[in-house]
Amino acid sequence: MTEMVYGSNPVRVTEPVLPRWWRTIDIWTLTSVFVLFGIGLLLALAASVPLATRNGLEPFYYVQRQAFFGGIALVVMIAISMMSPAMVRRLGVLGFTVSLVALMLLPLFGTDFGKGAVRWFSFGFASVQPSEFLKPGFVIVTAWLIAAAQDLNGPPGRSISLALTMVVVAFLAMQPDFGQSALILFSWGVVYFVGGAPMTLIAVVGGIVGLAGLIFYESSEHFARRIDGFLSPEVDPRTQLGYAANAIQEGGFFGVGVGGGQVKWSLPDAHTDFIIAVAAEEYGLILVLFILALYGVIVVRSLLRMRHERDPFARLAGAGLACIFGVQAMINMGVAVRLLPAKGMTLPFVSYGGSSVIAAGITMGMLLALTRQRPRGQIEDVFRRGR
Repeated sequence: MTEMVYGSNPVRVTEPVLPRWWRTIDIWTLTSVFVLFGIGLLLALAASVPLATRNGLEPFYYVQRQAFFGGIALVVMIAISMMSPAMVRRLGVLGFTVSLVALMLLPLFGTDFGKGAVRWFSFGFASVQPSEFLKPGFVIVTAWLIAAAQDLNGPPGRSISLALTMVVVAFLAMQPDFGQSALILFSWGVVYFVGGAPMTLIAVVGGIVGLAGLIFYESSEHFARRIDGFLSPEVDPRTQLGYAANAIQEGGFFGVGVGGGQVKWSLPDAHTDFIIAVAAEEYGLILVLFILALYGVIVVRSLLRMRHERDPFARLAGAGLACIFGVQAMINMGVAVRLLPAKGMTLPFVSYGGSSVIAAGITMGMLLALTRQRPRGQIEDVFRRGR
């Protein structure tokens, strides 16, 4: 009877925390994250030096900052990965609340750093982008609401989550930040779909999003300029997309060699939004495919482990976190090869950015915590022994 309830390999209560954590964590996902961060530091050595030179700083100023913030992110990731699903839920709700309040205060106290979108709080020595920290918290809150709606006499979690999504998207659109808005809508759609949402409702929401996009195209010069640039049959070689496309073509299969790339001297965002162009030019298609494989390992393994999860909240939150992490990477690389319009979105753990890498650490910490093997995590063990 004990094996039917707790599975064939129960976690020993007396086992120390670290050995138990190591035995239950997904080692492949954890290793992939560390490798991605290592690749990010390698690319930062090439991509950020020209920016430091232009700004009159030490050559490896941005590399050192990336290592510092990345170290914090990895420590935070490991700490969160040791939490229980209940602790992850509490952390997510708290993080979402703080981030939403910060997002609402951006129009009053935020800055745009000359990029035309008010997305950051500047503190002189560092800046914070609230939307980066909002995403993992939003997924957790949405999963909690939709999971609660499945309980007998539970709250109307689906309706509340939809209303909350519209509020978040509205504040993001005010910046404007349509890339993060799209990610928020996508993550809500994933969690809602996994939670058993009717396809008709998702189709209606998709139609509303399309109509909103048309309205923003007509009313926002910033949004229209990016869409027009994407739809143009010719790419201006002097634009960021032009430089990135040329760098990818020059790199070929094996790249031009370490330090031999030129795009980093032309692209102002080579170390952030277009870091994959630097990778393609200097290291070639081989490194790009390897990076793609690492993101694929993280997303696919996480989703496969979620298949066996019986806790509705953990299953919904894990699926949402895995998908939003993978889609953000796909959007960043899709922009670089002109499959998508410019979004101003970083490549998780690879691009430079304090807010970005720490938020990615929080996201992966939550995902690792939810995908850990737990005593009652796999429902098929119950049925297998019941036969």
